[in-house]
Amino acid sequence: MPLTKEEIRVLTLAKARLAPGQTVYDIGSGTGSLTVESARLVVPGTVYAVEEDSVAADLTRANVRAFGLENVVQIGGRAPEALEGLPPADRIIIGGSGGRLKCILERCSRALKPRGIIVINAVTLDTLWDSLTFGRHQGYETSAVAVTVARLEEVGGRCMFRSLNPVYIVRLADGPCP
Repeated sequence: MPLTKEEIRVLTLAKARLAPGQTVYDIGSGTGSLTVESARLVVPGTVYAVEEDSVAADLTRANVRAFGLENVVQIGGRAPEALEGLPPADRIIIGGSGGRLKCILERCSRALKPRGIIVINAVTLDTLWDSLTFGRHQGYETSAVAVTVARLEEVGGRCMFRSLNPVYIVRLADGPCP
């Protein structure tokens, strides 16, 4: 299961502008790294962790339990169908779409409260393009950042930086962000 790297988590959370009391969807929660960090920031708000893969959902559950969080609701199933019946969201983080990004964004757009924010973490140019195109066509304030992280490693007794694959972080905001 891919884990959202620490540096990407920090920037994703900054772009989402999380605050206490908010309702957050984490779509494609994977191992739950963003779910856990989000839940800690929005107490007494709620994070809905949506994941279709049962192994990943088990990892999210274990991580939520390890941090003693009680404000996470796990939703098993495939988005966008799994989003039906959830309360409106202040913030939505999309880390995985299973090739259904457009349908997910359409559903999320309807569920987003006024002045809400959607943040999409993309690893492919197709996802980046689809996110930007959707945001612009829907009238969102649309921004993106390409993030390339290099980590220090010891190789053959020497230190060098090894680059990780780039991640594109897209923010779709319903109005100006503070």
